[in-house]
Amino acid sequence: MDLGVHLPLIPFGSTLSLERLAAVTDAARECGFAALAANDHFVFRTPWLDGPTALASMVERSGELELATTLALVVLRGPAALAKALEALDVLSGGRVVAAVGPGSSAQDYELAGIPFAERWQRFDAALAALRERSSVPLWVGSWGSKAGLARVARAGDGWLASAYNTTPERFAAARADLAAALARRGRDADGFPNALSTMWTWVCDGRAEAERALADLAAVLGREPEELRDRVCVGPPEHCARLLDQYVRAGCGRVYVWPLGDERRQLERLAALG
Repeated sequence: MDLGVHLPLIPFGSTLSLERLAAVTDAARECGFAALAANDHFVFRTPWLDGPTALASMVERSGELELATTLALVVLRGPAALAKALEALDVLSGGRVVAAVGPGSSAQDYELAGIPFAERWQRFDAALAALRERSSVPLWVGSWGSKAGLARVARAGDGWLASAYNTTPERFAAARADLAAALARRGRDADGFPNALSTMWTWVCDGRAEAERALADLAAVLGREPEELRDRVCVGPPEHCARLLDQYVRAGCGRVYVWPLGDERRQLERLAALG
């Protein structure tokens, strides 16, 4: 398993700026990470920097890092416009783009775009088919692990993207087995089918009180309870973070995209030191 890094699109710990994106990109490259990633929201509980724009701003600085959308809202952006953006990013980066796509889970995003949230799945299937006709980049499909979602991944995806704070290592392993069966039914090779885990919120620290403060801050931003997140994210001492990542290795996860809650260089250095 390797590690990717989410670009800091929300103002955890500091303001949003080009300099902050550059510092994270430099740290990811220097610490031996594999990829940069950007999530996609139109609106959120906190300011949210546009993901594709953030990725594009780091093309020249990113070296050999893969550039990933984790995920892009193809229904709301439109398949033609998203394909144009992905192809441009792929050309400018020398072919380093992997695009995970999904309908998204925010009713607010749909309301802003004037599209009924209840229609998101049927619209997503049509938008994904249209995107594949227009784009040559690998297209992964996001799913939290439902049977229907994994069937869609097997049918239409070049890879599977799961969400760290919406699953557990045990649920990921079970979903991966379900995906393997769905792929086999379509005559596709499960062993060669890639997967990754996005939004692994991260704050490696030494004190329990500091970990609890970070978890409470994260829960407030996500609209979740701290207890729900505690065993699902890398917030806590190095031993907790190493154990959780190791559980995902054993569950068959190919990549984890970490998202530090600020102080990104120090956090990436601490993650790299976990071995």
